[in-house]
Amino acid sequence: MRVLSLDRLPLDRRTLAFWCVIAALLSASVWFSLGVARMRDDGTRGARLETGDLVRLVRVIDGDTIAVSKDDEGGALVRVLGIQAFESRIDRDRAAAFGRAAEEAIRRLAADRPMRVLLHTTPKDRQGRTLATLFVDADDLALHLVGQGLVLVYTPYPFAAMPVYLREQANARQARVGLWADPEVVERADALARQWRKVSR
Repeated sequence: MRVLSLDRLPLDRRTLAFWCVIAALLSASVWFSLGVARMRDDGTRGARLETGDLVRLVRVIDGDTIAVSKDDEGGALVRVLGIQAFESRIDRDRAAAFGRAAEEAIRRLAADRPMRVLLHTTPKDRQGRTLATLFVDADDLALHLVGQGLVLVYTPYPFAAMPVYLREQANARQARVGLWADPEVVERADALARQWRKVSR
């Protein structure tokens, strides 16, 4: 039986590039599948949430998405309505500190406390996450984060409380609270707001 050595294979650069892309896509697919399996293991699938349901925090995914559990029905991923947090895991990004602070604030406010769900008129986003406002006692979790200057009001998709959120954001900005105290991050926030205005037209 004749064995071909790699240096004798007739691969040109395009073929090699093709197989590198295939290998990268397969690796990404495996990584995504493991992430989905991990979410299932954390109990973030299975529960159907309704307005008025009481849920508990399972895990903070980021400053605007959390995993919650509902009694014995399993869990769900909730995209907190009306806010956008900065990505917290990007090294050397000044805004990442505010993403991490938003995550920590959610843990501090919601750990071991029930949250009441108020579904948006569109109950799911494109990723299948539940779109909802969450109340800890009588306090709107997202509005609290806006008031602390830890997240931005996400304006492309209108929601009933948006004017209240925008007023709270204006107050935080005027008081230079949280991200509004950092000129570089404020510049990025303003750029995002301009981009979102174009989307919502």
